[in-house]
Amino acid sequence: MATLNIRPAQPFDAGAMATLLNAIIRQGGTTALTKPVTGDDLRDKMALGGIWHLAENDGDVIGFQWVNGHADLPGDTCEIATFVALGNHGIGVGSALFDATRNAARARGYDWIEAVIRADNDGGRAYYRSRGFETARHLHNQTLADGTPVDKVVKRYRL
Repeated sequence: MATLNIRPAQPFDAGAMATLLNAIIRQGGTTALTKPVTGDDLRDKMALGGIWHLAENDGDVIGFQWVNGHADLPGDTCEIATFVALGNHGIGVGSALFDATRNAARARGYDWIEAVIRADNDGGRAYYRSRGFETARHLHNQTLADGTPVDKVVKRYRL
């Protein structure tokens, strides 16, 4: 990897982030998302707030992560989502993103970060475990948007 740069994501990044995310969705098996997203979808989500970080390698978007509050969570807890471009796992992208996200979430006043991961996503579970997330509970018989039944694992990280 030549140059890894982590920075706050901006609305103009949404198209590149959507392209990255859609490749993950097409591959299947790791995200609960089942339908392609557009840059406008991500820009709309960014406009709702939250903390968004982007990883670039020589100007190419190779990962992004966000945390934001959620109506089903206490006010001191934010949810997290992490996406790393196919072929870019295991080279420190997720670690660098989480360093930035963790610091920003702490500065925003959150006490906890919660991740909901498909139980069959071994890589995602390992990633969050390696960051220090602990299993809080299991969600059985969840349904994805396309009707596919999955189990999920909820992990929590104390800031």
